[in-house]
Amino acid sequence: MKAPGRQPERVLIIRPSALGDVCRTVPVLVTLKRRWPNARIDWLVQDSFAAAVENHPDLGRVVPFPRAGLANWWRSPAAFGALKRWLGALRRERYDLVLDCQGLLRSGLFALATGAPRRIGYANAEELGWFGLNERVDAPMSEHTVDRMLRLASAATGDEAVRDMRLYTGATERDAVAADPRLCGRAFAVIAPTSRWPGKLWPADRYARVAAALLQERVRGAPGFDAVAIVGTRSERGQIGPLLELSRRDERVIDLVGATSIARLLAVIEASALVVANDSAAVHMAVGLDRPIVALYGPTDVARVGPYGRASSVVQVVRDGDVFDHKDGARGRAMMERITVEMVLERCERSLVGGADGGTRSAGCGVRSDACEERV
Repeated sequence: MKAPGRQPERVLIIRPSALGDVCRTVPVLVTLKRRWPNARIDWLVQDSFAAAVENHPDLGRVVPFPRAGLANWWRSPAAFGALKRWLGALRRERYDLVLDCQGLLRSGLFALATGAPRRIGYANAEELGWFGLNERVDAPMSEHTVDRMLRLASAATGDEAVRDMRLYTGATERDAVAADPRLCGRAFAVIAPTSRWPGKLWPADRYARVAAALLQERVRGAPGFDAVAIVGTRSERGQIGPLLELSRRDERVIDLVGATSIARLLAVIEASALVVANDSAAVHMAVGLDRPIVALYGPTDVARVGPYGRASSVVQVVRDGDVFDHKDGARGRAMMERITVEMVLERCERSLVGGADGGTRSAGCGVRSDACEERV
């Protein structure tokens, strides 16, 4: 059944953050555009994350949320004035339909501020985020984040969701990667070993052993890696000493930590032959760019926040009594340390030959499989 009412001309998706969540929200954009090809579909996203989606062909325009500039608005008259002007500009766009895919107090305020006739979001939104909505959709918290968001899209359109996870890179960034002599013409793997959460970190010395094994062609099915690129933010360099030391000894280990913008990171991942990463945005970028991945998970629930449609790419060792709480650093690190180098190398082999389930590397809908989970 089609959605009631006139077809919208202007639609707004609200999903400001976090970066990984922004990357995996693109099926909402695609679903809306397939239903209403003549509509302009905008996306309210944190300004620092806009590069993740700004090249998508279905996007009308980015509505940047200047989070840093509006911080502490209740204490700063200047920031309060800036917030009022920003919200006023949002309302003047006169959106017909808004989807709040974030489901928090802040995003609920943004939805309300638009004044849109249809404001759709979660009935169980956190922080009372449902207050700005006039259509509330049941979306169980137990479902994958992508499936929850697609419930909103289906409620808006009346159609089945389109599970297209594809991300797009910019020509300038692709050209820059192609011109980098360290990467150009080389088969390389990307390792993304960092995290803002200590409980998500796998020991850096084990990552160094994985990098060495890839370069030594010890992984069956590997294309004969010429290089391994290490990525992360500059502030995270202290987390990965053994990898940085390896890069100083072996020029084939390329230190890109702190040297890539989000746009450049997307282009690097797109050009890679394999991505090995903690639970981080790099995992979801790799899904959207259709790269073979090995995702190392500890204190997070793969069924809810794992790489969408890629459960067979996850390495996770779960024991009875484990609690999924990525903010508990000690327990999280203990879970991550159960993952051995051998497990990761074995999963690299399976990913490079087409996946543990024998399927393709393309993104899409999927349910979690215990094939990638070891229970002790």
